[in-house]
Amino acid sequence: MSERQAAPAAETPSATASATAGETAGSWRGSVPESSATDLENLLGTGVGAAQEQLERNGGFLPFALVVENDGEVRLVAVTPADAREGTDADFDADSMISDLTELLRQHRDEFRAAAVVCDITLLEEASDAIHVAAEHRDGSLFAAVLPYAANPATRELEFGELSADTNEPGVWVD
Repeated sequence: MSERQAAPAAETPSATASATAGETAGSWRGSVPESSATDLENLLGTGVGAAQEQLERNGGFLPFALVVENDGEVRLVAVTPADAREGTDADFDADSMISDLTELLRQHRDEFRAAAVVCDITLLEEASDAIHVAAEHRDGSLFAAVLPYAANPATRELEFGELSADTNEPGVWVD
């Protein structure tokens, strides 16, 4: 799990990525082309949903990526943790996996038009775990969001907080 501080909350699509075209021009969606915003929202919603499902089913998840292929299909991309390749029982290195995913995406970026890396992070200021989705489009549009979560001590079921925007730097379409 990576540790980081989340950026201040900003206007962001819901966890189901249902933001509408009628949002204010000041929102992030108003600053990117419509088709790019749709791709980024699709990756955000799919990434959050897949991570939530893995958390509820397995109690955690390894970093993974999603891409919107040139034909519009969404595809999952994953890498094997280095420790698993070495056959050890040590904890996996999430940062190394994220670097491997980013490099793999960079090498194949001509095959898709948008990509997102999804990982489990610790929000230091809130002392909370969170799903982090960092998405980027080949046209340079960026969007990232965090969704805090915690186990309810009474029920032991996961409870999710509010989805909020986060900062993001390009990693795939950089040279």
